[in-house]
Amino acid sequence: MAKTMEIENSPINIITDGTTVKGDIVASGDFRLDGLLEGNIQLNGKLVIGDSGVVNGNVLCQNANIIGTVNGNLSVKELLSLHASARVRGDILINKLSIEPGAVFSGKCRMIDEIRAQHEEQPADAPATE
Repeated sequence: MAKTMEIENSPINIITDGTTVKGDIVASGDFRLDGLLEGNIQLNGKLVIGDSGVVNGNVLCQNANIIGTVNGNLSVKELLSLHASARVRGDILINKLSIEPGAVFSGKCRMIDEIRAQHEEQPADAPATE
């Protein structure tokens, strides 16, 4: 008797090329942006910023593939991939980072594990550095 498995497909939100959104976006699933976002984006899933996609704001998500442009800070809990055409102007906080040759990144980069280690090294009564 063969087993059948049901795979739950989480919805993917898409903003297409030629669309401008002004305001913050909060979503629980994956998100693809090929248009312009004038605001912040917070996801529990994966963010893909396509070739024509632009974010003028901060990003917080699980994973991100950046092919387009981000003008703001990125905080990615797992993997951030900057493709060759990516343009990022802002600080990034990541767990893992992949950068293709040709990608442009201007800002500071901090690893989540580095920050955890700093907090573990501080005595309990010491003031926080961040």
